[in-house]
Amino acid sequence: MRRPRPWHVAAGAAAAAAIALAASPAGPAPDPILSAAVIYSSLLVLLAIGLTLTYMTTRVPNFAHASSAAIGVYAALVVSRVWEASPYLAIPIAFAIAGATSVSLYALVLRPLIRKRASQAIQMISTLAFDLILIAALNILADHIVREYHVTAREFTLRSYDAQVGDLPAVLFVAPVAIAGIVIALHLALKRTRFGIAMRATIENPDLSSVVGINVQRVYAVSWLLGGGLAGVAGALMSLWFQGDPGLGALLIPSIFAASIVGGFTSIYGAVAGGALVGLAEILGTRWLAGELGSWVIAYRPLVPLAFIAATLMLAPRGLAGVDWRALGRRLHVARA
Repeated sequence: MRRPRPWHVAAGAAAAAAIALAASPAGPAPDPILSAAVIYSSLLVLLAIGLTLTYMTTRVPNFAHASSAAIGVYAALVVSRVWEASPYLAIPIAFAIAGATSVSLYALVLRPLIRKRASQAIQMISTLAFDLILIAALNILADHIVREYHVTAREFTLRSYDAQVGDLPAVLFVAPVAIAGIVIALHLALKRTRFGIAMRATIENPDLSSVVGINVQRVYAVSWLLGGGLAGVAGALMSLWFQGDPGLGALLIPSIFAASIVGGFTSIYGAVAGGALVGLAEILGTRWLAGELGSWVIAYRPLVPLAFIAATLMLAPRGLAGVDWRALGRRLHVARA
């Protein structure tokens, strides 16, 4: 049996420890900061997986990815406050709309640019332009909801619409369980299905894959569908704890890129480790520093993902997935001896 890599174990242990601390039935109610760290890191993992899926296929950093999460936030808003239903019913709706939006970006913008052999920089800028269009559309939607339904559609949260498990919000359990299920499903799909084999082959060599009969464009489209859909699911769940707004994507994008870069940008498992590490550090690290240095540190929380990006690019440009952990372990063993 293949031995798990150390960072697989570390990511799982960190997530399990955080969940155990936040959801322990004994003692007083859990610290809301710790609960926020568990929820945020879980959803950041989901967002990083989506970004990694799209980058692995087309090799284009998608700056519109975070706005797909904002689509999920507004899907949850409409379902809970306009339709007066459970916000969890918004999950499949968010997946469908955000996934379709992501596929539209690929099919209508990136695919024509790829055919014209546009540079990666031009393709990346095109995703940024598409993101601006999405932000404008979300602002129009927010104004429409306010006018037509007299519902707050800016700087809102849906915490009061969440179910309760004992004294704890359901999203505290749903978010990490959903991440575990999605990661397992992706692992099985990539390793044991014909489409997964086709996707792996396309990632390795798209030209050769097309020669042997693989529909490369379909693989790319499905990858973008899954990536955008997962972002939409993350947004729908995020609305149950964090504040929603049309500009949410601009706030999330540094953290999402940091999680993917720390994980290696080309590894699903790396995205899991990177999302957990960046998410927990961003909230718990800021809290610790605020306790040591003062509350003024909280305003500098956005610097945490930027620090992760800088440190990763300088120390391990290929991310956690590119580190030779066995060689590193041998070096540490020799140094201790």
